Amino acid sequence: MFAPPAPDYSAASAPPASMFDNVPGYEGTIAGDGGGFLPPPMPVTPVQPPQPGPEQPHWNIPSITEETARDAFTLYASSKCCYSKSPAKDGVITNMEAFNTYRYRLETFTESRSTQWAHEPYHGQPVDAFAQPPPGPWDIPAQAPSFFQDSKQVLKVPYTSSVKPCHACTGMGRKPCKNCAGSGNKVCWVCNGSGFRHGNDRCHSCNGRGRDNCHHCHGNGSTQCPTCHGKQQLLVYINLTIKWTNNCDDYVVEQSSGLQISNLSEVTGKELFRDSQYLVYPVMGFPDMSVVTAAQRLVGEHMNRFSQTARILQQVTAFFYY
Repeated sequence: MFAPPAPDYSAASAPPASMFDNVPGYEGTIAGDGGGFLPPPMPVTPVQPPQPGPEQPHWNIPSITEETARDAFTLYASSKCCYSKSPAKDGVITNMEAFNTYRYRLETFTESRSTQWAHEPYHGQPVDAFAQPPPGPWDIPAQAPSFFQDSKQVLKVPYTSSVKPCHACTGMGRKPCKNCAGSGNKVCWVCNGSGFRHGNDRCHSCNGRGRDNCHHCHGNGSTQCPTCHGKQQLLVYINLTIKWTNNCDDYVVEQSSGLQISNLSEVTGKELFRDSQYLVYPVMGFPDMSVVTAAQRLVGEHMNRFSQTARILQQVTAFFYY
């Protein structure tokens, strides 16, 4: 007798939403259940974009001396087999112009939070759902890593743990064997189900039955449920995922220096200015107005992009020249 095909539970990675009661304070915020997006709580005073501070840096952009320029010229001529170093040593320098490449960098270090249901086999763990209201997603303390370093932490939300029947096996602890469709046996591969090999010789592999026990389930027709590990019940709870992200943006001004922008990642450059605080000020007074405009634009974009979806913890701004 052949068993009907076993239902496919492989896609069931989490209990269906209908199995859960609404947890106070988390209604509609669970990922995969119409939610998961957790904007930070609104501050008592709305956060305003930073305004220019009373003190701006003095942009002292170094320039090379004639001696340094001549040494660089000589070194370049020495690197060429057919170039003479005499022009570099004896020539007269009548004019020097700076062709600097400037880079402005803005880093915004943010913290974002999301929630989702999680589960594990139940074997007597504490159950605390509804013992008292769970803390809000942004009220749960977490140890942030060093500023400007990406990190992730997953925490179990207190007072959200409850016990439910396993959704993968409907609380049975076992699932029909896919290998034999739950029958516990399969057609003998030696005699192809006939029970005989040559003429009237009985098949020794299946003893003439035409079918062999399924080696996958050892003839039981079912296997232990991999979701609940045969426990029949699951401890379900809410997991809070906290991500710390360093969001970086660069603006590069290339002034015909010949330096390829794609190569900037391979060199550090000379740092002209650095400022780190909760919200940095847009820079003012830089000699190149395109840098000033870009810096103001990036500060505004970071404020609009991150303040609504995450909590800004710190910003740093820096200028480099090459």
